[in-house]
Amino acid sequence: MGLRFLGIMPNTGKDDSPTVWLKEETGDLLIQSYKATEEEIAECKEAGSIPGHSTEVPPHETVIRLPAAMLKFIPRPDGDDADEAPGT
Repeated sequence: MGLRFLGIMPNTGKDDSPTVWLKEETGDLLIQSYKATEEEIAECKEAGSIPGHSTEVPPHETVIRLPAAMLKFIPRPDGDDADEAPGT
């Protein structure tokens, strides 16, 4: 419980709809979006991480691709959200 809908990819069809929700108790985001391709995952590994940290994606994690149009639904730490109207 305590899940709040933040937004859905504008102009998507009925079944192809990247979506973002906020788990209000923890501030965690739940994101439905496109799976990263093997090529994109390889690019992530090539880009690297912090020194000494593995770039492998463990079985309990995944890499998703969030379309740029969805960034407006990601809450800002200062509370200044770019788009207040859900689903637009």
